[in-house]
Amino acid sequence: MKRLAVWTIVVAVLSFSLHAETGAEGWLRYSGQQIHAKWKAGLLPERVVVVGSSDVLRNAVHELTTAAPALQVSARLPDSPALVLGRAEEVERLFPELQGVRSIPDDGFWLKTVQRRGSRYWLISGGNDRGVLYGVFSFLARIAEEKDVFELDDWEAPSAPIRWASQWDNLNGTIERGFAGQSIFFASGNVRSDLTRVGEYARLLASIGINGCAINNVNADPRVLGAEFLPQLVRVAELLRPWGVKLALSVDLSSPVAVGGLKTFDPLDPEVAEWWKRTVDQIYARIPDLAGFVVKADSEGRSGPSEYHRTAADAANVIARALQPHGGVLMYRAFVYNHHLDWRDPKADRAKAAYDYFHPLDGQFEANVVLQIKYGPIDFQAREPASPLFGAMQHTNEAIELQVTQEYTGQQRHLCFLIPMWKKMLDFDMHVKGVTPVEEIVSGRVWHRPLSGFNAVVNVGLDENWLGHPLALANLYGYGRLAWNPKLTSQQIAAEWTQLSFGNHPHVVATLSTMLLSSWSIYVNYTGPLGAQTLTDITGPHYGPGIESSERNGWGQWHRADEHGIGMDRTVATGTGYIGQYSPAVAQLYEPLTNCPDDLVLFMHHVPYTYMLHQNKTVIQSIYDSHYEGAAQAAWLLAQWKTLNGLVDRERYTETLKRLEYQAGHAIVWRDAIVNWFHRESGIEDALGRVGHNPNRVEAEDMQLSGYVPVEVTPWETASGGKAVACTGKSSCTASFRFKSEAGLYDVAVAYFDLNHGASHYRLFVSDRELGSWVADDHLPSDKMNGHTSTRYTVAGVELKPGDVVKIEGRPDGAEPAPLDYVEVIPHQN
Repeated sequence: MKRLAVWTIVVAVLSFSLHAETGAEGWLRYSGQQIHAKWKAGLLPERVVVVGSSDVLRNAVHELTTAAPALQVSARLPDSPALVLGRAEEVERLFPELQGVRSIPDDGFWLKTVQRRGSRYWLISGGNDRGVLYGVFSFLARIAEEKDVFELDDWEAPSAPIRWASQWDNLNGTIERGFAGQSIFFASGNVRSDLTRVGEYARLLASIGINGCAINNVNADPRVLGAEFLPQLVRVAELLRPWGVKLALSVDLSSPVAVGGLKTFDPLDPEVAEWWKRTVDQIYARIPDLAGFVVKADSEGRSGPSEYHRTAADAANVIARALQPHGGVLMYRAFVYNHHLDWRDPKADRAKAAYDYFHPLDGQFEANVVLQIKYGPIDFQAREPASPLFGAMQHTNEAIELQVTQEYTGQQRHLCFLIPMWKKMLDFDMHVKGVTPVEEIVSGRVWHRPLSGFNAVVNVGLDENWLGHPLALANLYGYGRLAWNPKLTSQQIAAEWTQLSFGNHPHVVATLSTMLLSSWSIYVNYTGPLGAQTLTDITGPHYGPGIESSERNGWGQWHRADEHGIGMDRTVATGTGYIGQYSPAVAQLYEPLTNCPDDLVLFMHHVPYTYMLHQNKTVIQSIYDSHYEGAAQAAWLLAQWKTLNGLVDRERYTETLKRLEYQAGHAIVWRDAIVNWFHRESGIEDALGRVGHNPNRVEAEDMQLSGYVPVEVTPWETASGGKAVACTGKSSCTASFRFKSEAGLYDVAVAYFDLNHGASHYRLFVSDRELGSWVADDHLPSDKMNGHTSTRYTVAGVELKPGDVVKIEGRPDGAEPAPLDYVEVIPHQN
């Protein structure tokens, strides 16, 4: 009982306390003085012995002394309790009784407690220095998660050698598909002068086992390979290295021309090969631990070997051979497709492109080339099947490419915990060699490939909390945990992150874990039905609804919706043949319509709206139901978060509340756009009578207007009734209506458009009593009235009686005309 009592005290030091938070500490939230005081309670030692002197080991010790500042660092093993850190062979010299007991691979660690002459020692030994650092992070995390560290015998090793993060940062400081501010690496064409955040980012990456970071956009600027840029890259590498994170670079295949001044970048030209060798040698002379390169080629307009009628193997190998003497890796992205497909051709299919191109090249790549394959065959969609290419390259190293930055999943404005989706991909059985889940393939175990693993597009920015949304860091944490051990469950990861980030209060852990685990299916429910992908604006910012944007163009993200039905016929029998790229067992799952799971039926088949699903409802009714359900679930997320008021810090509570309020409103925008579009297209009524009927809604164009004029909105489905009103005055305009329902408490929601080239001011009145005011000053990704900018402002619990006049006053700013869509008055529910 005494041990339990002391342990409870120690746990409290790493548990949540109500103090100001920015989120910058992520899941590494130590509270130094409190930990120092409790550490001395007697359960844990007062000394730490480190065997070795590398920068990585110094950071491992520093991590412990950050958690417990009074911890004394000793050069010799004392005759009293101590923590002992070092490589396995060094620790075994101090404790010879352990020799030969464990063989710890690179990056692995062993946490072990031993007794000697009445003293207890906590051993953190690693297969290398990086493994020791990982062991320290694991040890501290166990304390924070209220796990017992008094008796330890835990051995861990990573699933695969490659566990990288990629940043799509541009040299001008912007980030492609970045939603959390400017680059932490670059500004104004150069590496930033202040790189403090780079070291902090490296620490976060190290704490979850990430060992490489590609810092620049895959649409690479060739200047990163210029001799004059190299000293700047050295500065970045020096900040990553002490955390065991190796620098990697994205490179453009045309660099021999753009940087080297050659007349060709033909990969079979000897001068090109010599240029790559010379350039790589120069880089390694200054950055000897460079992880390697990432290449995007022949994709979306990027330069590629096809310009010389060469293959991806030719292009990859010429660079890989230059990297080989230095131990460097060449990650070649399998994101290669024709973005000028003929949409009129029923056999054209972007989903087939990666397999068709790379499968014939299996076995032709150098041993240090890794084929980097997106988890699905299209492009980071919220619901896709696992790429068939995972089961087709038994003689080639493979890595799975994931996307932490939420390009197609809400752009960190919407809560969408991606780990359940990634688990579905990693756990999917490709049936190519017995039971072969994707995670076994990308871990290199199925075909015994020496190089394999994970790379994820992360795109942290200068926002204090790294990814914009306070809860979005759960995706980065979860990525690292899955790359380390893909057999972890989504539930385990959600609980870990919650405890490390928000503490151990049972209601906080249970509520936030449930929110995280539900959020992906909720997002899918209100955005994209039955595997038709996310019905967003793919020719624009990939954010709000834009249902027809994916049709009748060359990008190939078609869903083939018309008045008769929806879905891509990818069958072998009558369609594009995509399903035939899978093993026979997987093809049998998808090819017969009667077998195909509902959540991918529209990815694999074109069906009439009246087709009856396994869930015992028609396709069209499922579309209606899922979108209404998803919008209601988004409101439920908000309600759940409100129950944590007072249990989490005020700063993160307030910021998350604001994001979830926005998400609940934007889910309604998504819902209405999709159900109204399919209602018009199919001509089939909603069995529950919801679509097209909004009895609590008053359209702005139907109100009494002063200064406002009706305007058409494009696409029509992104505004209620296809119209809105815009203010023509220079000062202000008003829109009003008389309330006609019975007296009571109501929630009043104003739908408006927040364009990115102005900050209009709004005020809401009831019978000249001001209920609220707000400014449309968000930074949404459009300067037009559409599904990207549609937003709701809600005042809850308003007393209304018949005859009350509800009025909105809008004051334009810049080129934003204080636009309004509608007002919805809904009976208030406690």
